[in-house]
Amino acid sequence: MNKTTSLIGRCLLLAAVAAMVAPGTTGAASPEAGNKGRRPNIVILLGDDLGFSDMGCFGSEIKTPNLDSLAKAGVRCTQFYTSASCSPTRSMLLSGTDTHLNGMGNMNEMTAPNQRGVAGYEGYLNNRVATLPQLLKDSGYHTYMAGKWHMGKQPDQIPAARGFERDFALLDGAGSYWDMLNFSANTPKSTFTEDGRYLKSLPKDYYATKTYTDKLIGYIESNRGDGKPFFAYVAHQAPHDPYHLPREWRNRHVGEYDKGWDAVRKERLQRQIEMGLVPKETELAERMWFLPDSTTLAPAPRAVMGRKMELYAGLVENMDYHIGRLIDYLKKIGEYDNTIFIVFGDNGAEGTDLFAQIVGSAGSANFLYAAIGWSQTDFNAWGDPHSYVGYGPMWAQVSMTPFSQYKGNLAEGGIRNGLIVSGPIVKRAKGSINSAGYMHVADIMPTLLEVAGASYPKTVNGQEPPPLIGKSWVKTLAGEEESPRSGQDHMAWEIFGNRAVRQGDWKLRWQYKPYGTEEWELFNLATDLAERHDLAAQHPEKVKALLALWDDYVRANHVVLPSRVIWEQQAKRLPDRYPVVDGFPPLVYQKMYIPPADMMADPKP
Repeated sequence: MNKTTSLIGRCLLLAAVAAMVAPGTTGAASPEAGNKGRRPNIVILLGDDLGFSDMGCFGSEIKTPNLDSLAKAGVRCTQFYTSASCSPTRSMLLSGTDTHLNGMGNMNEMTAPNQRGVAGYEGYLNNRVATLPQLLKDSGYHTYMAGKWHMGKQPDQIPAARGFERDFALLDGAGSYWDMLNFSANTPKSTFTEDGRYLKSLPKDYYATKTYTDKLIGYIESNRGDGKPFFAYVAHQAPHDPYHLPREWRNRHVGEYDKGWDAVRKERLQRQIEMGLVPKETELAERMWFLPDSTTLAPAPRAVMGRKMELYAGLVENMDYHIGRLIDYLKKIGEYDNTIFIVFGDNGAEGTDLFAQIVGSAGSANFLYAAIGWSQTDFNAWGDPHSYVGYGPMWAQVSMTPFSQYKGNLAEGGIRNGLIVSGPIVKRAKGSINSAGYMHVADIMPTLLEVAGASYPKTVNGQEPPPLIGKSWVKTLAGEEESPRSGQDHMAWEIFGNRAVRQGDWKLRWQYKPYGTEEWELFNLATDLAERHDLAAQHPEKVKALLALWDDYVRANHVVLPSRVIWEQQAKRLPDRYPVVDGFPPLVYQKMYIPPADMMADPKP
């Protein structure tokens, strides 16, 4: 080999090395070239109580340009299901197994007397399951977590013990965005971990959404030179109440929601129809029977109620901004094109007054603690530390447009969520919508194991683990099939004593009063997304067939229906339930009669 040939060879080698170590500096094509043949990174972006219609790409007026950009680069899925509450959803996400087997048969905060001590109802992610981060870690991935955990607080239950290499985690189900303040006298401070150690205090200038993003970016940066892919679980606290947000984010929608919840729901539905997210004949779910028609309210209360939604919208937009920071960082380091993004909310929007449930009645220790610790009740202080604002059932229904009900219930509004998937796994047309795929949060585990080339273990801690209940999305996302499930496959749920099963377009639902009838109700979701029309009487054979599937589910997953439920006494506290019909009763809406002007006269003497 002559010197000229040798020099050319060295130059080519150096150019190749430079392209690998600094892919972001040589133009748009270099990240693609540098990532070719590598396993993809994975980012799960979870919104806490984020509603189906709260992202712009799902019909919202709330501005979410960064989430929308992921939708434009990937696919939106409109038939994606979770549990009706947060920790059960998270347990299925990270284990791929049914809640009644993985330890979250009920939320720890709601465990019934007859469920205590029963396997599958431990109230934390139990040691019989394998976790997604552990399996990905064993397969050569870095595993990072930032955000809310809510699946156990003991040393063997925290993120570091369940497969996360790095973590910054809120172990509680909720809390202040500004500090460690929690809600009750029994739990005055929230518990946090960082890299497997319990924190004595929080970082300077802590704000939940910002800090979670800062930490996650730092974790990726610390190892990005080693060539290993990463799995990042970003479990945002936002937009769960209390609605805490910086002042500059509070006034982006001033007066916009004074028009009322019914008007905003109608506008969102119209946008969903125009986008092709729902059929053009879709009806809105009935307004909850105990809520007023907002047009009948005086201006002042409408403004106060509207302010709560303004804060919620700002909280969602702030979360989107910080998600954008993560996206921009990944683009900067040349990893964006090789990253799978999965975005969704963990359950339906929160319509219950959680704070009132926790603090109880006047005279209790919890009530006194809340009165002192959460004392910033002035309208102008909403969003500050020590304030507590939630938006209530009226706006929760807006967040879940067009569906019925919200978090905690097994109507579609409690369990159906908007899903975005983007990245190299998606081969469908960019910005497309999949409305045919029946998808479930438990599907994420088998999907990502397939992507990573990992397998589900035959034993965990010396015993056989529960079976995976999900179906891989790989072929569906590649456009090779429309759904990971056939019309014969079924999904089933039980939470807080409520129960449901879906097969194909048919859904059978049983709920406690007052939100249900305490009878099995049957709906055809192909023609009735809003679950307005109970068809149980017309199709007894379908009820029987779905009940058989429900019974199979109970046996296979050792379901123990609770002896006490959160719905007790609610029927007595709420008005009797009657159908809501626009304009009824006319007495409320009738305006003063104004006679013809030419027939007006002064009184005679």
